[in-house]
Amino acid sequence: MASATARAEPRRAPRPRAEPRSAPRRRPAPRPRLAGSVAWILVVAALLAGIVALNVGVLRLNMEAERLEVERNELAARRDNLEAELSRAAAAGRIEALAVHRLGLDHPGETTYVRLPRVRE
Repeated sequence: MASATARAEPRRAPRPRAEPRSAPRRRPAPRPRLAGSVAWILVVAALLAGIVALNVGVLRLNMEAERLEVERNELAARRDNLEAELSRAAAAGRIEALAVHRLGLDHPGETTYVRLPRVRE
């Protein structure tokens, strides 16, 4: 029997007693985040509305620029036609021909003398 006591397990040191745990803390009940979500939705909606308004403004300006470009081209063509017409009308040969045929004028180099008979009194 002596062998049984010799085999006895060594005594362990007593465990230090853990401090008694306090009651677990309760997490506060989650608040609905509706207000924050609505605020973000409004911010994003406002940004999107701003982008759309900006794009509409750019589109209107592009349409106006295109209209003005067409008008400028039409006015340039009209100006060219008027310049050509003015050039034709101001041509020296044309003016001379009109003066001779329509107005009955003579060329400056052609002098015509008319002799009238003398009247005796």
